[in-house]
Amino acid sequence: MDLILFGMQGAGKGTIGKGLASRYNLQIFETGGALRALSQEDTELARKVKSIIEAGHLVPNEVVMEIVEDFLSKLPAGTNILFDGIPRKVEQAESLNSLLKKNSRTYRAVLLDISEETALKRLTTRRLCKVCKTIYPITYTADKCTCGGELITRSDDNPEAIQTRLKAYREETVPAIALYKDGLITIDGHASIEEVEKLAFETLDKVL
Repeated sequence: MDLILFGMQGAGKGTIGKGLASRYNLQIFETGGALRALSQEDTELARKVKSIIEAGHLVPNEVVMEIVEDFLSKLPAGTNILFDGIPRKVEQAESLNSLLKKNSRTYRAVLLDISEETALKRLTTRRLCKVCKTIYPITYTADKCTCGGELITRSDDNPEAIQTRLKAYREETVPAIALYKDGLITIDGHASIEEVEKLAFETLDKVL
């Protein structure tokens, strides 16, 4: 079974997603990562994506679905997927659901649920490793990443930019999540990452 992972910015999707992928042997599909992988290829799809990006345009939904289908075609038989950061909008959710059904894949949506207040607090206090891009919460007090890299604050982790991202989540992603309400698995994400991960495992062990 594939998992579609939702969560407001600051919910810990990246970290929890990696934990879920490891525990349940899932391949992570993340649009940015898929685009980077394609950039190393010389295929018709790769050339199409490169031309869109080089022209300064956003990759349209229909091309994102081509990227997903390309990703599916390269997976070993029986491999399940964790979708992280996709879908972001209703149109994309409808397209993804149609594509998964066409490929006879079963799926469930998982929501890491936090309040906007919690998101704002986490995003304005977290730090990012300049080298390996690991994100650290305020509870991590060391000056350096475990890899030795410098810890910095992301330029877009300021209250004004965060409010813009949260507004987009409310207006675009929340309606997309509603499409999965019948089978939605909701996990309270307000505790520490370790506690949320434990709760996620306890919940999903019963499903997967």
